[in-house]
Amino acid sequence: MLILVLNSGSSSLKYKLYQMQTETVLASGVVERIGSGNGNSVIGHQKLNEEKLKIEAKISNHSEALKAVFQLLTDPQTGSIASLDEIKAVGHRVLHGGEIYSSAIVITEKDMEQIESLRELGPLHMPANIMGIKACQELMPNTPQVAVFDTAFHQTMPRSSYLYALPYVYYEKYRIRRYGFHGTSHRYVSQQAAKFLGKNPSKFKLITLHLGNGSSAAAIKDGKCIDTSMGFTPLEGMVMGTRCGDIDPAIVAYLQNKLNLNPTEIDNLLNKKSGFLGMAGYSDLRDIQKARLEGDERAIDVYNVFIQRIVKYVGAYYAELGGLDAIVFTAGIGENDWMVRADVCSKLAHMGVELDEKKNEGLHGKEALISKSRSKVAVAVIPTNEELLIARDAYELVKQKAVANG
Repeated sequence: MLILVLNSGSSSLKYKLYQMQTETVLASGVVERIGSGNGNSVIGHQKLNEEKLKIEAKISNHSEALKAVFQLLTDPQTGSIASLDEIKAVGHRVLHGGEIYSSAIVITEKDMEQIESLRELGPLHMPANIMGIKACQELMPNTPQVAVFDTAFHQTMPRSSYLYALPYVYYEKYRIRRYGFHGTSHRYVSQQAAKFLGKNPSKFKLITLHLGNGSSAAAIKDGKCIDTSMGFTPLEGMVMGTRCGDIDPAIVAYLQNKLNLNPTEIDNLLNKKSGFLGMAGYSDLRDIQKARLEGDERAIDVYNVFIQRIVKYVGAYYAELGGLDAIVFTAGIGENDWMVRADVCSKLAHMGVELDEKKNEGLHGKEALISKSRSKVAVAVIPTNEELLIARDAYELVKQKAVANG
């Protein structure tokens, strides 16, 4: 069975075509600069075992982007399929499921209305996610469209983890609460970690650390998330590439008054001009590491704050979980920066964490156990694969639908 996975951004469209029996990626790519007023959009397309193609074209919207992708997928030279009819479902990454969705769904007309109602909870991402779904519905009207929500995995959090101590009426009226994000990644690596470590997922306490330009932690007990570091938006939690993470909320009003900023400007400051970028001038941790090792004091400061915040969350989640079987590092930084892993683990020795320095040093993007055999807490690197989990969800739902229809 063939499943197409789409991730629609505000000006981009990422895609992967999977053969699900073997979970093989037959083709993948990205359309960038959709709707750009300056010049053409760029399509990077790669067929299995062939060189990557780069194509420039004038693409005004997501519907046109999808048409270009479908043309590439079915073309005798660049394609992997003869007809779009071979695709049995399309899996969409959708940022926000609110309190409505705790798992993936085959999108109905009613679901589309519900998803539309969640726009305001994710104003940067939801409009693009919705455009991608609508474009697919228009071009593939008979193909099931599946939504996989970034927030869904965290819907198992208890009320004590997701409620804010604000007037309760704001939760009732505006649904202001902690939702958490990166849920598809946390779910994938937690499942993969259980398999890799030979653990029963229903009797397994672990902390997953999704560390990238955006970073988050999750406390997972017996296969269910009980807490996570991101909140109402992805701004809460750890220090990130351009986001500040946890700060005293009074700073917002203080800066607005001092700098005469409106709500949009202060939001932009906290989301796009803070974090690594705000403290040290670089948003990429690779640049921070280079500057830090050359003695740059601000790079040293932001790196230390980054490590301290991770350790703080791990310590808190250790207490919440009532013990710990494993810590999992994933995403761009977690999978590739061995120094971050070493510095985090060195501060967790009192919890029984013993890192195997030889296994850890120089390890990039590979699944591996990096703790010593005597370590009370296993430490693993598990590369994330959100697209594969979206494809699996879509595959399972389509199979269930086929069985239900006889």
